[in-house]
Parts: sequence; structure tokens; C-alpha cells
Amino acid sequence: MRVRLALLSVVLLLVPAAPAAAATTLTNAGFESGLSGWSGNGYTESGGRSGNNRLTHWASSAYQRETYQTLTGLTNGSYTARAWIRSGGGQNAAYLALKNCGSGEQRATVPASDAWTQISVTVIVSGGNCTVSLFSNANAGNWASFDDVTFGPSTGGGGSTIQIRGVDISTLKKGEDRGGVYRDSAGTQRDALTILRSSGVDYARLKVWVNPADAYNNKARVLTMASRVKAQGMKLLVDFHYSDSWADPGKQNKPAAWASMSFSQLRQAVYDHTYDVLNALKAQGTTADMAQVGNEINDGMLWPDGRSSNWANLASLLTAGSQAVKAVSSSTQVMLHLAEGGNNSQHRWWFDQATSRGVPFDVIGVSHYIYWHGTVSSLQANLIDLAARYGKPIAVVETAYGFTLSQDDGEPNIFNSSLQQAGGYPASAQGQTDALRAVFNAVKAVPNGRGLGVFYWEPTWTAVTGNGWDPTNPSSGNGWENQALFDYSDRALPALQVFTNP
Repeated sequence: MRVRLALLSVVLLLVPAAPAAAATTLTNAGFESGLSGWSGNGYTESGGRSGNNRLTHWASSAYQRETYQTLTGLTNGSYTARAWIRSGGGQNAAYLALKNCGSGEQRATVPASDAWTQISVTVIVSGGNCTVSLFSNANAGNWASFDDVTFGPSTGGGGSTIQIRGVDISTLKKGEDRGGVYRDSAGTQRDALTILRSSGVDYARLKVWVNPADAYNNKARVLTMASRVKAQGMKLLVDFHYSDSWADPGKQNKPAAWASMSFSQLRQAVYDHTYDVLNALKAQGTTADMAQVGNEINDGMLWPDGRSSNWANLASLLTAGSQAVKAVSSSTQVMLHLAEGGNNSQHRWWFDQATSRGVPFDVIGVSHYIYWHGTVSSLQANLIDLAARYGKPIAVVETAYGFTLSQDDGEPNIFNSSLQQAGGYPASAQGQTDALRAVFNAVKAVPNGRGLGVFYWEPTWTAVTGNGWDPTNPSSGNGWENQALFDYSDRALPALQVFTNP
């Protein structure tokens, strides 16, 4: 199809669209009238998202294209542009931008996507004018298509207003205790939570283990960190693993103290442990705003009793945890959390099982690392479907991306060159920023205000001796430091700006 369109593209690119007339709303936003109303260059072709046509940037040699409209007579304030995109990726730069608006230009990068995906960008208009720009700086054969562009006040547009700009800081206390320091973007050493909060972070997630070998991420440490979180004016999500160590789709090991319990005793232990931690938080004046009953429980929890092959047991355990949360505070929201945020068939099956058994919950949470779990478009489609199907708000509760492929300790990094290739963004500060913004955009596309927000997983887990992966081994290293939001000089990375303006 690209070869067939090559001659057409040359003709159209040589005849730029006539400049758009001044207006406060976009003209021909779906490109059904070709490039009428748009300035710059590009061409339209069949295969639109909702209508017959779409705008495409493509050429058989390296190229740069911009298709834009300038809006005038705008009331000053916050405005958001949204566009649906498809792209084969590989461009030097491809983005939706708002510029010449009286403040700095704001961009949303076009991700590689084989399905239509919505991206968005927000800016403060201070001079009454603003330009909506669709831009590509690309190599030969790279392509990107755009359709159904909207522009309006940020409270509109049909998507979500981000409510959660969150981070998981479960390793922070241990790192600090072993000498870890943090610096703002100017290089000034400051408290890590202060840096995060000043960047727009408004929610912190803390995991809790039952009896961990290193005595971190237990109830006492969670209480200490919760006090710091709340002192910053941030909300708190408590992540119950129901284990003495890591719990995820590949392992859901019982705490040692629970290993020989009968199922009825195990169910009571879930209730008691959940109640105990949350009630202690409430007693010190740091009531949890949200609590996860289990962590990445695609195949259940507390194996073998609570595997998803025995949904009656799993539902009973989940209900016990949920009831304990509400017994402490009816205002604390219960989250159920799965990994593989683009796996719609599995997630539908899982939540159909949970809802058919009456498991009480308030929020759906998913993990989505684009280098493991698939494209941003698959995430977005799943979020939209789950929110509508179950009538629940939804959040990406874990995501991250690397800013480099180099190491800062002896432990091999998880994010390596093959995962960079799978993720589709370069392992650079800009690549990390763009990947995070793409995940935020997927959440913002969830209709009816049900896209709550995003938590970045372990942005403060830098390479500090003694703060490694294995709580039973003090000499273990950290394979995560190249996905932190602080570089190897402990300085805040540009991706933190996404929290300021998601």
C-alpha cells in the first residue's frame, strides 16, 4: 500500500493545504475533506478510524512533515489536544504538539502502534492563540497516521482527568539507611519525597510483607514511611503481598508462619494481617486511601490453596482481605491487581470469575511494562474495555522504562538491549520520558473519568550497596537502577516532568 501511495504523496506534498482560517475550534478534524482547514503538508488516504479518511506522514526517502492548525480568540486557560494515531515507529521524532500558546511547547510522542491509539497533550494558553501540530521527522519508509483530532478546555474531550500521579517507593527507606542520596534536577541534595512531591507526584505505594528477612517492608517500616508520605500531603496505597518476599505471577509463596495452616485458618490470617496493618496506620493518623488485596494475582495467591484453578478458595481469600480493609475504614478503596495490562482475554476471564462470586472491590489495577506486556495500544484497549465492562475506575499501578543500558553496580540489569528493542523507545532520558507519557496517555483515553492514573514502580531504587533484590542476602545487587527516575549521579531525570504535566 505504501508503494501505491508514493506518487500520490509526492503530488499532495508539493501542494500544501491552504492556511486555516482563524477559529476557536478545529476544522476538518477527521480529515474527511482532505487537508481542508489544515496548513503544512502530508496527505490523506482511506482507512480512517471513524470515517473514511486519515492523515498520513510517509515518504520513500527521509522526510520531515508538519500538518497544523492555529486557533485564535481563545479564552486563556488550560487546553488539551487529543489525536488517534497509528504508526510503524522508527521516526527520529513523531508527536502531537501544542505550540505558540503563550507558554512552552508541549508534546506527546507518537508510539509505535498497530492499532488506533489515542494520545493527548495539555498546555496553558495565555495569549489567546494556540497551534495544534502533527509532526514527523522520519527515515525512509517510516509512517504515522492521524485521525479524529480534538482540541478544547482540559475539562472536556471525553477522556479522564488524571487523579493519580503515583510512585512505588517501597525500597526507599532501606536505600536511605544504607547511604543513598537524591538530588533535584539542579543537583541540590534534597529529601527524595520532597523532590517527587514538587514534581507533581501525589500518591505513594508501599508494599508490605508479613515477616521479611531484612525487616524492611514489614508493618513497622510501612508505618514509618506512611508518616513521611502523609506529611508531604500525598495519598497512600498499601500493597499487600501476603508473603515474606516477592509475590508476582510466577510466585505466590505463603509466609512461613502460615505454611501449615488449614484453609479456614489461612483465610482468617489474611483478614487479621490486613486489618492489623491498616488499623495501625489509622491509629497513627495515616489512614490508607487505597489497599491492594494481593499483588499481580493473575494466577491467584497463597499457593496452592488460592490458585486461580480453585476460584472458590481464591474468592474467599480476596473477600476476607476486602472485608478487613472496609472494617478499618469504609473510605479506603479496595484494588484488585493483575499483571499483563494488555491481556484482555485473561483479564476478562479473571474479573468475570471474581464478580460472579461477589468479590467486593472498588478499583482495577494493572501492571504494564511495555517491553514485557505489549504495546501501549493493547494497554489502552484493555483499560477502556475493563472500565466499561465492570463499571470500575482503573489505574496502571506499575510501569517503568530504562534511561540507559549501562550498569551502576555488579548486578545485571533487567532492562537490557533486547527489552529496549521490545519496548520500542530508546534507552535514554528522552526515551524514558516518552514511554511514561505514552502510558499516561493510555489511561487518559479511558472514557467517563474512569482512568485514574499511573504509578511508576521504584523510581528511587538506585544502586546502593546493601539495597539489593534478595532480602535474605545483604550482598545481592540491584538490577533496576537503570529504570529509576534518578541518574547515576543521583540527579532527578526529565521523566519526572511527566508527573508535573501528564
